[in-house]
Amino acid sequence: MNILFVCTGNTCRSPMAEALFKSAAAEKNLDVSVKSAGLFAPENGKASLYAVEALFEKNIALNHTSSQLSEEKVEWADLVLTMTEQHKQLAAHEFSESRDKIYTLKEYVKGESGDIIDP
Repeated sequence: MNILFVCTGNTCRSPMAEALFKSAAAEKNLDVSVKSAGLFAPENGKASLYAVEALFEKNIALNHTSSQLSEEKVEWADLVLTMTEQHKQLAAHEFSESRDKIYTLKEYVKGESGDIIDP
């Protein structure tokens, strides 16, 4: 399964979700591929220092450069998980042929609405 996490700039929330999920998947020996992207991400931007430090506290390294959400990434993904309802709406509008696989993270995991706020 291919999972894509999406936020605004791909420097904090989605790279953290990607790193946390990769770590958990490795511990459970799950056969998944995970990436992240941003709706308005600069290409090759650095991860937020706060994201790097927060993951370091959990013994998870974050060596990440940002990338823009693209049709290629959405097509690659079996599941697209956004950090906010607005991200979901923008991605579903931009990639309408893939709207059936785009969810907010809270919607997919907990079955409820709500956003992952930008720390």
